[in-house]
Amino acid sequence: MEEEQVTKAPRRPRVPSAVVDGVAYGLLFLFGVAFGVVSGLEHAWPVAGVFAPVPILLSVVLFVLLYGFGRLMGSRVGAFVPGLGWMFVVMVFSLPRREGDLLIAGNVPGYSYLACGAIAVVAAVLLIPSSGSWLLRERPYGKTRRMNISGEMSA
Repeated sequence: MEEEQVTKAPRRPRVPSAVVDGVAYGLLFLFGVAFGVVSGLEHAWPVAGVFAPVPILLSVVLFVLLYGFGRLMGSRVGAFVPGLGWMFVVMVFSLPRREGDLLIAGNVPGYSYLACGAIAVVAAVLLIPSSGSWLLRERPYGKTRRMNISGEMSA
């Protein structure tokens, strides 16, 4: 009788979930920066003369993207991180340059882009369902102890 030798496939090292989460949040931040650059440069398309719907449409797209990222990541941080990248780019674009120009000017399209975008970021973060407070979760090393605030002795 021959014994069958079972060859085991070499094990790949497990990647800690913290590393995967960190990379995912870093990519989300970079996506927020990229969307901020593109939308910041294209927010002032002249469409209807007085009323410019492009900043509002860009803000709706921003809200949908942030809300989707938050739902996919399962936390409010998933919506906040790309919103933070967008906000960083918008703040840089609204600073005056040496030439005296602004990339996001102080006119109706610029102000509506800034205001609607900020509302979109806040709304997307607040509409993500909360997973509960970290203060109320049970500790991993044992049962939580209840506090006795009545002053009586507890067992």
